[in-house]
Amino acid sequence: MELSVKDLKIFHNQVCVCTATTNLICTKSSAEMELKMNQKLFSKDFTLVVIGQIISLFGNAAIRFALPLYLLNLTGSSALYGTITACAFIPAILLSPIGGMIADRVNKRNIMVILDFFTAAVISAFSLLMNEANLILLLTVTLMLLYGIAGAYQPSVQASIPALVNQDHFIAANSMINTISSFASLAGPVLGGILYSAYGLKPVLWVCTVCFILSAVMEIFIKIPFQKQAFGGGIWKTAKTDFTESIRFIRKEKPVIGKSLLVICGINLFLSAMIMVALPYLVTEVLTLEAAWANKLYGFAEGALAAGGLAGGISAGIFANKLTIHKSGNLVIACAACVFPISVSLILFSSGIINYIVITVCCFTIMVFSTIFTVQMMSFIQTETPQNLIGKVISVIFTVSMSAQPLGNALYGILFEIGKGFEYAVVLFSGTVSLIIAINARNIFKKFSAE
Repeated sequence: MELSVKDLKIFHNQVCVCTATTNLICTKSSAEMELKMNQKLFSKDFTLVVIGQIISLFGNAAIRFALPLYLLNLTGSSALYGTITACAFIPAILLSPIGGMIADRVNKRNIMVILDFFTAAVISAFSLLMNEANLILLLTVTLMLLYGIAGAYQPSVQASIPALVNQDHFIAANSMINTISSFASLAGPVLGGILYSAYGLKPVLWVCTVCFILSAVMEIFIKIPFQKQAFGGGIWKTAKTDFTESIRFIRKEKPVIGKSLLVICGINLFLSAMIMVALPYLVTEVLTLEAAWANKLYGFAEGALAAGGLAGGISAGIFANKLTIHKSGNLVIACAACVFPISVSLILFSSGIINYIVITVCCFTIMVFSTIFTVQMMSFIQTETPQNLIGKVISVIFTVSMSAQPLGNALYGILFEIGKGFEYAVVLFSGTVSLIIAINARNIFKKFSAE
């Protein structure tokens, strides 16, 4: 078939149009790719998330410091303290899967705003009722509400990172969030301890209420991209379906995440829970410290924990390119090893201040290594998990790992109560079991690179 001159011109023009369109698409795609690759860590929205976290987490750290300490000062019972703090974790365990499910279906910004306003309302209600109701019951309910809110809140924060930050910046972004958390945890107990010792509980409650209100107002201006997903039936049915889907993903598609989760549960049960119960109990009730200074020194010890988290978060950001998942087991071993000097000091020294210094330094060091480990694990999970599952998977990890915490709190509350005068033995037990878990964890993590 012969083509006329006119047909050839039409064909030529069509080829030119197609070529121009292809070039435009390629140019646009290249530009988008280049923009994505050059995306800065501190975008406006991520910066607002960071600032909101600073304010919110400061209030959280201060209130979680003041309320349990107030309970311990009133009763002097480590068993009651451990039992109530254990009960406080139950709502967090139950609500974390729901928080992850909602985080994948609702604008994460709205979740943060609503929960911060609700937290301010809970603290205000406690402040008004503390002289009118049964204080132990009121403290228990308030702590359960606060921990439950945190359980629903954190999946939204962690799931927002992949939506706001390029994958190349995941470790740096997680490092920043952990650094902010540690900084707030550093300032919260120190300032809260000073304020509590000087003026009592009420001013701490007022300051924390203001913090959560300011954080909620700040978060209103955040824009987090999200793709709405439908609820498959009722909220409980959807939660069950999402939880099952996440478990299947962790067990079948990414078993390395499941293995990591088992390690985290073991460390929470035998190491984290011991520190949570031992630190206030040893400093305020066991060590021979002046009563007027005991609460302040406990505040500084909590601040040292947070400072360790701050140092660990900064270190994880600085050495982000050098951190490898298959070597992370060494960090867990380092955490377990730092427990033994506490036990040795309690055996050898009768001086309260010497034991206090050893406890504080060891807790600081434990937090440095554990924070680096946490940043590594969270970045690994965010990288390995599809965007439509990220909130649900993170919530399952929070739920399962947190389930070990109340058991550990109750366990160590009872052990310290039974072992009065032999607190070093309880600490030694914690260190020994944690070290066994850590050595096995190192062997697990070594296989990660191969898998």
